[in-house]
Amino acid sequence: MLSTTLEQGLRAYGIGDKLRGLRLSKKMGLVELGRHTGLSAALLSKVERGRLFPTLPTLLRIALVFGVGLEYFIASDSKRNSVSIVRRRERQRFPERPGGKDVSFFFESLDFAAVERRLNAYYAEFEPVPSEKARPHQHAGVEFLYVVKGQLALRIAGEDYLLDGGDSVYFRSTQPHSYRRVGNKPCSALVVSVP
Repeated sequence: MLSTTLEQGLRAYGIGDKLRGLRLSKKMGLVELGRHTGLSAALLSKVERGRLFPTLPTLLRIALVFGVGLEYFIASDSKRNSVSIVRRRERQRFPERPGGKDVSFFFESLDFAAVERRLNAYYAEFEPVPSEKARPHQHAGVEFLYVVKGQLALRIAGEDYLLDGGDSVYFRSTQPHSYRRVGNKPCSALVVSVP
């Protein structure tokens, strides 16, 4: 049990409100957020309502899902920096979906340290999966993809496209889309999405 002083001090950061704002901006439910973080929807609900203050490891799990740093939750508005650098060694690699089979790609957030981002930037490495196993997904906004190397097959709204290293594509990400590597050579791309 926290003392009144500690509880008031933690409440001033508005962690629950910040979490709810991030979750709603991504149109994500508590159950879906729970699947991504490994935390229960009940626990996340308590955090959002200010009835429970998360530990730093728990808060970091939540922050990683949204591609923000811990400072998003604990820095005051006056201390937020408009310049954020992410070192290569700081990035973490994630599969397109947790625990899934036939993963089409792995990604690393390139801008997780930025607070209140207006876009999301990723480095992605694609796998050679059969076209029928490349799961389509969609999300609000638009997406820009630049193929760094290799050959990438995209399916956007039922249409197939083939991109080589140096090619790029821009599309509305509300359309179902999927990616898969073509051939045996490594394939990677920079992906930018704007909600």
